[in-house]
Amino acid sequence: MKKIKKLITVAVCAVMMVNISTTYTFAEETAKKVYLGGQPFGVKFYNDGLIVVELEEFFDGAKYVCPAKEGGLKVNDIIKEINQNPVKTNEEMQNLTINSGGKPINFTVERNGQRKNIVVNPVKNTAGMYLLGAWIRDSCAGIGTISYYDESQNYFAALGHGICDNDTGALLPLGSAEIVKANISSVTKSVDGKAGSLNGYFGDEELGTLTENSDLGIYGTAENVNYKDYPLLEIADFSEIKKGEAEIYTTINGENTESYTVEITKICNSDAGSNENFVIKITDESLLDGCGGIVQGMSGSPIVQNNKLIGAVTHVFLNNTTEGYGVAAQFMVSNYEQ
Repeated sequence: MKKIKKLITVAVCAVMMVNISTTYTFAEETAKKVYLGGQPFGVKFYNDGLIVVELEEFFDGAKYVCPAKEGGLKVNDIIKEINQNPVKTNEEMQNLTINSGGKPINFTVERNGQRKNIVVNPVKNTAGMYLLGAWIRDSCAGIGTISYYDESQNYFAALGHGICDNDTGALLPLGSAEIVKANISSVTKSVDGKAGSLNGYFGDEELGTLTENSDLGIYGTAENVNYKDYPLLEIADFSEIKKGEAEIYTTINGENTESYTVEITKICNSDAGSNENFVIKITDESLLDGCGGIVQGMSGSPIVQNNKLIGAVTHVFLNNTTEGYGVAAQFMVSNYEQ
């Protein structure tokens, strides 16, 4: 979807134990069951505010200036209001800046969870246009994979990581987002040093609405999904995940979800806030031939071991694209339900 995060090198994983009082376990209660995902989807994501992705100097005829930086704006600031009025689109901000006449503009921004007021004085460039020297983003779109559907609470989980800005890596603030069916038309294969991608197009059929964007995945209402057509599986407790053979379910052609063999090669940590809990290696020859390993768009592909859902694909290693990280399904569930 949002693209799978790219890692240049494989970091050595340290075991990180979490306090038992914060660990959600299934052993002490009736095992939770969910419907298996693996289906591709498209997302049209609109930010709650405008995110500053870059600050850039421009020439005003005498010197290079960056009014946004001089006024105190920073990369990853989320602009909530301009001159005490809510702002939602790039076009709104652009029009206000161009037509400012050089008068100060008051920004209300969110930074590290706190609101700040910042005043920026637009400056003319050599073409006579008032500018701030800031690149901003109001929306994004992409393809990802559904991880599971929960009938008991009528929601779906996907990606295994959040939707982040491509330039800054910051988690995007959710304003609204529509989830639609997607059809995979081709694959750009991964090669060591460069992740490939699932390529496709959005359908007209809306699947649901996104309600949460978090580090452990995205969640939403499953309004138009025949999820009962898919297998019903238990969620594995983290302690049940073992090194050895497993399967991932993903779609690399059309809307046809298939299973492929992988190997769990390392259990990294039991941190319920991490989306890097174990390492997987693609071993299925057909998936290697078709994709070269893990590609962007596979984020969220569910991983099954011993007929239980153990997690979802989250990352690809650029130095070896046959390998990547997975997040524990147990932590995806607890992240949403607690």
